[in-house]
Amino acid sequence: AHKEDNPQKLLDMNRHTPVPHSYDYDLIVIGGGSGGLAAAKEAAKYEKKVMVLDFVTPTPLGNSWGLGGTCVNVGCIPKKLMHQGALLGQALQDSRKFGWQFTEEVKHNWMTMTESVQNYIGSLNWGYRVALREKKITFENAYGEFVGPHTIKATNKRGVEKLYTAERFLIATGERPRYLGIPGDKEYCISSDDLFSLPYCPGKTLVVGASYVALECAGFLAGLGLDVTVMVRSILLRGFDQDIANKIGEYMQEHGVSFIREFVPIKVEQIEEGTPGRLKVTAKSTKGNQIIEGEYNTVLLAIGRDACTRKIGLDKVGVKINEKTGKIPVNDEEQTNVPYIYAVGDILQDTLELTPLAIQAGRLLVQRLYAGSTSKCDYVNVPTTVFTPLEYGACGYSEEAAVEKFGEENIEVYHSHFWPLEWTVPSRDNNKCYAKIICNIQDNERVIGFHVLGPNAGEITQGFAAAIKCGLTKEQLDSTIGIHPVCAEV
Repeated sequence: AHKEDNPQKLLDMNRHTPVPHSYDYDLIVIGGGSGGLAAAKEAAKYEKKVMVLDFVTPTPLGNSWGLGGTCVNVGCIPKKLMHQGALLGQALQDSRKFGWQFTEEVKHNWMTMTESVQNYIGSLNWGYRVALREKKITFENAYGEFVGPHTIKATNKRGVEKLYTAERFLIATGERPRYLGIPGDKEYCISSDDLFSLPYCPGKTLVVGASYVALECAGFLAGLGLDVTVMVRSILLRGFDQDIANKIGEYMQEHGVSFIREFVPIKVEQIEEGTPGRLKVTAKSTKGNQIIEGEYNTVLLAIGRDACTRKIGLDKVGVKINEKTGKIPVNDEEQTNVPYIYAVGDILQDTLELTPLAIQAGRLLVQRLYAGSTSKCDYVNVPTTVFTPLEYGACGYSEEAAVEKFGEENIEVYHSHFWPLEWTVPSRDNNKCYAKIICNIQDNERVIGFHVLGPNAGEITQGFAAAIKCGLTKEQLDSTIGIHPVCAEV
């Protein structure tokens, strides 16, 4: 009590039903990423007393980052910027055919790029802290952990612990990259958490995984001129349209990315230290007993992500999680089985792991809690884009999912290959871009799936997503006049 200097608070905590007025905060948000920050800022609008706890546990190699979550620090933002770096390399090659003359050898400098990217991210971290202060939201760089009803323990990096109480809590802790659990993985491999601030060029790289993170990173590393191999356990881009996934794989292969199919690493050893050093990777076939070995400078693991829910004391307050995945089941109002605890973002069971979805869900949740709103987050027809060298934009069902849900006889797929005008003069990649829509015949040929593979796929998909949300049909699409000459007119 002496240490806490608030005996009353400790007494309240021992009661089963704390007195309403005794809570320190109206809302405590655990996690300062996209979903958590959006919810906190929204709650501050309604003059609620809000606290945000955010703490980045360093990676096995010791990397951590500032406020803003995965997307800003080690996700979408640095990924898109490095993807842009790779596209500029391609643009340089194309430019000669358009009359640009330059004689000096063109080389890429990894350090210049990472420094520019990290400087931009630093400015975003600072902006988030300033925004919280301006909105009178209390921010603590501390690890939040439930210790009892309505009570959380916050531990900062010096190990100092404080207890806080709140009427409601929002869990928005996100996910972190998974490791293989094999000898040498944590000692010698990196994850996407390390890549974007890597203080040296990764050199010859093995990317393990077939997730969108794996393919995006492999794509831009190859685009920057590195020797890149992707080791795939089974299929590419599980959960995405497989027709498109295979086209992405083919395109990457044609552009210099090597693929080792149906193998998994079983051991990583260091041959030589350095920046980068040299590593020996031993891998085993998923089909038999065949063993292969390879030498690389860098091994990047992108085999999936795990929800950060197992070490935040959920058992102490009775919040149920999916034991297998660590994800949290919630109702359609993002409420867990414990009525005063809510969750948004990547930690939710059976939802897409996307920043704008977490932001939308967080804001709508707070509007329902404090502003009398009844709007719920719509988790259907959420558009997304995979920034592989050939970008892939999607909204709605994949072909496989549509067949499974509506039956093959009830869907019609319209599709077309196309050649962007910009690629005709440098005469590259004819018929590699692709567009398709999936229509539900029973529902007036309503568009239930939209897929485009080509440059600026995200910009294209965003507009069509609004139309799909409005119930777009094939007839309406046909009566829409295209803009010539752009990819979207296909």
